[in-house]
Formats: sequence, structure tokens, C-alpha cells
Amino acid sequence: MRWLIVFFLALILFGGLQRWLRKIGLGRLPGDFTLRFFGREFYVPLASSLVLSFLAMLVGRWF
Repeated sequence: MRWLIVFFLALILFGGLQRWLRKIGLGRLPGDFTLRFFGREFYVPLASSLVLSFLAMLVGRWF
């Protein structure tokens, strides 16, 4: 249950930071989806969230 909450919080965070993350290359990885329904765009960054989670894990192990 805790991982599900973390996953949805990451999706909300990536949705808000979408423009900035695309400038540095995240959000255009294979596995990142942009869905359009009824004139609205929904951003689902699956691959980017995995990359950032892996980086956070590495930083967490070092400190």
C-alpha cells in the first residue's frame, strides 16, 4: 500500500514539473506516456520515475 501511495505522489510531482524535466531529458524516455482525453493532457512518466528512483536509491546508500 505504501508503494502505491509513493507512486501516485511521484506521478503528481512529475506532472507539475513536466516542462522543466523535459528540458533536462526526462519525460522523453521510452515508457513515458502522454495521454489526451477530451482536450486534456495527462502525463504518465513510468520510465522517468524508475530512473529517478534508482538515482535516489544510490544516493541513499552513499549517505
